[in-house]
Amino acid sequence: MKTIGVLAFQGDVREHLAAVEASGAKGVEVRTAAELAQIDGLILPGGESTTISKLARIFDMFDPLKATIASGLPTFGTCAGLILLADRILDGIDGQETFGGLDVTVRRNAFGHQTESFETNLAFKGISGPDLVAAFIRAPIIEQVGPEAEVLATLISGAVVGVRQKSILGISFHPEVTGEFRVHRFFIDSMVSA
Repeated sequence: MKTIGVLAFQGDVREHLAAVEASGAKGVEVRTAAELAQIDGLILPGGESTTISKLARIFDMFDPLKATIASGLPTFGTCAGLILLADRILDGIDGQETFGGLDVTVRRNAFGHQTESFETNLAFKGISGPDLVAAFIRAPIIEQVGPEAEVLATLISGAVVGVRQKSILGISFHPEVTGEFRVHRFFIDSMVSA
């Protein structure tokens, strides 16, 4: 059984742990470099990207996370997690840092405020069956995709909301909120266990 860590500084950690367990893997919280070294894959949850980044610095985890992701640890970011994996951010706060790894440019809060959150059905390359139920909550949008990244999901408008690059998966939406565990299974089966 694979062990999937969820970065547990801030955000919807509990929901991701439940999704990992429902997908047939062991879920553990990650807050230290020692815990990071014990996992087969990592999830960066939704929440506040700036807060997660600052807490990673405070707890001396920013550099270990950046190095571990760069070394090829399978990593999956949702919403704020996607922002943290992007190489470039539009509308970031001054000095905002990311762990990087995805050759994409993201725009924070691209859909507006919390009140403009929405759900929609979404096709996802590599996942069969009916469309996913995707919840967008103060979500980012992927505005530019570099040549190394592969687009996996788009909205009807053409806006890119899911990409994969080597060992990294990044999505704008929250499958853990809608009970849509197929994205977690896709990550575990095709990226962690492969």
